[in-house]
Amino acid sequence: MNQQIVQIALIVEDYDEAIDFYVNKLNFDLVEDTKRSETKRWVIVKPKGEGGCNLLLAKAKNEEQQSRVGNQTGNRVFLFLHTDDFDRDYANLQKHQIKIYRPASVEDFGKVCVFEDLYGNLWDLIEPSNTINEQ
Repeated sequence: MNQQIVQIALIVEDYDEAIDFYVNKLNFDLVEDTKRSETKRWVIVKPKGEGGCNLLLAKAKNEEQQSRVGNQTGNRVFLFLHTDDFDRDYANLQKHQIKIYRPASVEDFGKVCVFEDLYGNLWDLIEPSNTINEQ
């Protein structure tokens, strides 16, 4: 048996501003941007590198969905972004003035910080300790 989660929907306010944030500030790849109707697009972004999970940027279409933009998990860390170079990516967050919710620290599992995306969703940026030890 082989199963995997390949995509997670992230509710956003606007397709273009979300693409700008994820592609131009977090350095993700734009995998697809296909117009489905006058109001709906199929927009997929993913972190650089092999494997992992894509994000489907889904524009909020009603009041209930709009109320979830930026708080899809009740103010808990929502997504976990592993990196092979924490210092490079942390510097990139600072360069783009992305809000750091919890500053960088070294834990038993690796280097970590918590940052907010453009809507306020919380992310962990982690360089796992096994990656640090291999350098």
